[in-house]
Amino acid sequence: MSDNYDESLYLGIDPGKCKTGLALVDGNGKIIKLRISTTANISDEAMNFCQGVKIIAVILGDGTNSKNVAKKLQGVLPTLPQFFVAEAYSTEEARKLYWQENPPEGIKKLIPQGLLVPPIPLDAYAAVVQVRRWLKLKK
Repeated sequence: MSDNYDESLYLGIDPGKCKTGLALVDGNGKIIKLRISTTANISDEAMNFCQGVKIIAVILGDGTNSKNVAKKLQGVLPTLPQFFVAEAYSTEEARKLYWQENPPEGIKKLIPQGLLVPPIPLDAYAAVVQVRRWLKLKK
């Protein structure tokens, strides 16, 4: 995550029943910031997460609880357009992305990545996947 990024930022959302992944991603698909929020507090947490940056759209996965989360976000970010993308296989993509961003070290380098379990929940990385899918569709 870097200070050098395209100024067009997207708020990626991977909605879930209990927790929701949030990601700030630039127009080139570069990860700027990640967070996992409780779904119950998504409105406040999204506002805090986006504080001080210009967001041009909200990209949400279309799976579990997406309509409820979208409604809550519309209440606190009413001027931002919202776009839904298919969530199918986003967890698998998020796992690959996690290991790209955090390559295994030491003995873990010898274990096939498909067998490694990331040490953190992948919801925020799944939110990145949602934005990247939308950017790809947009082109």
